[in-house]
Amino acid sequence: MRISVQWLQEWLQIDETPEQLGHRLTMAGLELDAMEAAAPAFSGVRVGHVVAVEPHPDADRLRVCRVEAGEAEPLTIVCGAPNVHEGMRAPVAVVGAVLPGDFRIKRSKLRGVPSEGMLCSARELGLADDAEGLMSLPATLEAGQDLREALGLDDTILEVDLTPNRADCLGMRGIARECSALLDRPLHAPAMPGVDVANDARVSVVIENPEACPLYAARVLEGLDAKAATPLWMTERLRRAGVRPLSAIVDVTNYVMLELGQPLHAFDADRTGAPIQVRQGKQGETLTLLGGDQTVKLSPQDLVIAGDDVPLALAGVMGGAASAVDASTTRVILECAHFAPRALAGRARAHGLHTDASHRFERGVDPTLVPQAMERATQLLLELCGGQCGPVEQVGETPASHAEQAIVLRPDRVQRLLGVTLEASEVERILEALDCRIETSESGWSVRAPRARFDLEREEDLIEELARVHGYDALPQTLPKPVAPVTPESGLRSLRNGLARQGFHEVISFSFIAREAASAFYPDVEPLALANPISSDLAVMRPGLWSGLVTTAAYNQARQQSDLRLFEHGLRFVPDASGLRQEPRLAGLLGGRVAPEAWEGEAKKVDFFDAKGTVEGLCERVAGALGFRAERHPALHDGQSARVLVDGQPIGWVGRLHPALCERFDVEPVYLFDLDATAVVQAPVAQFSPLSPYPSIRRDLALVVAESVAAGDVLAAIDELGLEILQDVRLFDVYQGKGLNPDEKSLALGLILRAFDRTLGEQDVAGVTDAVVQHLQARFNATLRQ
Repeated sequence: MRISVQWLQEWLQIDETPEQLGHRLTMAGLELDAMEAAAPAFSGVRVGHVVAVEPHPDADRLRVCRVEAGEAEPLTIVCGAPNVHEGMRAPVAVVGAVLPGDFRIKRSKLRGVPSEGMLCSARELGLADDAEGLMSLPATLEAGQDLREALGLDDTILEVDLTPNRADCLGMRGIARECSALLDRPLHAPAMPGVDVANDARVSVVIENPEACPLYAARVLEGLDAKAATPLWMTERLRRAGVRPLSAIVDVTNYVMLELGQPLHAFDADRTGAPIQVRQGKQGETLTLLGGDQTVKLSPQDLVIAGDDVPLALAGVMGGAASAVDASTTRVILECAHFAPRALAGRARAHGLHTDASHRFERGVDPTLVPQAMERATQLLLELCGGQCGPVEQVGETPASHAEQAIVLRPDRVQRLLGVTLEASEVERILEALDCRIETSESGWSVRAPRARFDLEREEDLIEELARVHGYDALPQTLPKPVAPVTPESGLRSLRNGLARQGFHEVISFSFIAREAASAFYPDVEPLALANPISSDLAVMRPGLWSGLVTTAAYNQARQQSDLRLFEHGLRFVPDASGLRQEPRLAGLLGGRVAPEAWEGEAKKVDFFDAKGTVEGLCERVAGALGFRAERHPALHDGQSARVLVDGQPIGWVGRLHPALCERFDVEPVYLFDLDATAVVQAPVAQFSPLSPYPSIRRDLALVVAESVAAGDVLAAIDELGLEILQDVRLFDVYQGKGLNPDEKSLALGLILRAFDRTLGEQDVAGVTDAVVQHLQARFNATLRQ
């Protein structure tokens, strides 16, 4: 929203500088994006009155003009503009003037005739991108008056980035009300007199979908002069708001939209059929939009305005070319309606459009504005274009609103959430300035929100308004008092902090990804497609977190940052027969070197076991036995991928990214893991185990097994024995080579034995080692290495 400070001053007194006003708006949640002058810097430009125009003696396209510019005598100026004529008022840059671009005006001769200045177009003054001739000024301006002063060009434009919930500020009235509350100044709305109905010209209206369009108003205006010039004050306000002036009729509808926040549209009444219908589009229908360079295919999801069952406009978005007003228009049907946000959500984007009207209707427009905007637009049209108006045909009703429900606001709740006690008078002042209706109650206040504030639904919303207007920077900075004793870190926060201490950096990526990325990493999952994606790169909900991590890794590696430790916690979205599963996951990526480059040895690259070790650390406290099983995953390297198990149940994956995906996403080899965050976080409470007063005994075994036997399976098999005095088993060496067959390997195991009631003897140790060897021999055909 672009705000002209001068226009805003028509609604309330502004004593602050533009910088101070912008800061106040930002601190209230209306973030200032940019601040710029309403016009480029120029000087020495005055209002000129052309008193005589004569042909140039030596050039057919030039004219010699006599221009009054506040000097003792009229200036002689040579001009080539096609629209220059006697009696017109236009900007004149006198000798010594400086135009935008540091263009200085000097005395000169054009084809032998002296010229004492320059008559200017709007483009030459930086007030328009193009111009067909001189900028025509109102005849009421005094010749010789400084142009900046005459047009109020010493104005500042504040460009404010509004959040979707603040659609009430998409008009000067809403911005003015906000500033009135923030600055504690009375609001003075400009006079908007009603109009007298001069004839009985009517239009019939039929609403076929009252849920999408609960209220529609239309009025016929006849005898209009469509060629009437839009006054300079209006074109300037439109220009400063970022809207290009087109014609008087269109400019009035745009002006009222900017003033009140209610979009309107004008149809050429002679090009529309009867009755006016508000209905859903039909399959196969088309509509050529304003300008005539785009035709859209309508669908039953589109809400349209039709005349005699022929589409005239895409409701709440854009009108059609067939019913557009032009220079020959004398009769118009002025439309002012309320469209439900849900009915229009995404429809403009579905046709590749985004208009000022759709921007407002999608966020919500106050339905009570319809009669006021209709009267205001009618008044301005009659003033500028003449003519007469018929009665307003209003069909439907103002829809019900949350504003009819009272919200209880309690002083103690305000104090608890804000940490400050606000005086009752201050609370009432703020809420009344925001157009809320207030009644005092036993518990505090009973508050009804204004219709324009769709975001005020509960007590916390009102407290947020109090904080905004009172000033976030005016709230005290105090630490909350603990209501429970401080406890050690637990759960997910503990895991995230642990990863950070290991050098991992947390990544936060979009939940939306490209369909191609989803199929690359998870080809077996059909992702949920978005109905209205922001772009093709964000078209589906992610079935997992790896695509975001790999994209981040590629971005960093392209900038010479190859030593990576990344992790992300978030949801994955998996459609199934019952609907959509949203599963919390904890995923990570490792790449580059294990440790920074140093002089004492060659840097070791990250490998599968580094990733596996990270997973083991994260799963150290899971409720069950952790295991790994070699399995293939379509996104992982064959032979370097494993399923992560807890008590035999899968909770995730770990492995190396498949070379094909490395090439496709332009990333160097990296290792990934993905875990069920719920299974990892829900660890059992640590229990105390008594310490044995007796010494432990260690026995080492070297077992020869087939090369295909996983060491983890061997350790799990030993654990299955449930030997009471076997406290721990440690794998401390794996050997392949001389003395063994090529398809064999040797596993060196350390058995740690300890009893709680006695010192172990040789017989105890032999019994355990024999049981282990016999069990492994039966299970894996293992033999003791000689």
